[in-house]
Amino acid sequence: MNPDTTGSGIHAHLGDQVVVGGPTVGKPGRDGEVVGLHHDDGTPPYDVRWSDTGRVTLYFPGPDAHVRHLSDAEGRPADRRP
Repeated sequence: MNPDTTGSGIHAHLGDQVVVGGPTVGKPGRDGEVVGLHHDDGTPPYDVRWSDTGRVTLYFPGPDAHVRHLSDAEGRPADRRP
């Protein structure tokens, strides 16, 4: 696992996606967009707008969470080729 995207080494940028595993087997997980940062270095906690409810909550990621970086360091979409 990449220490920049999981566990206590998690870092996010505005617009990244937080993905959380389901609480038990067979239960769906959830995901949301990082809409607010509380630390300049991208460490938790985050303000996350959850896709299933549209609500924004303060979120402290646990070991079942990871971040999908949706843009590169220059703000371009991550899937975009130069």
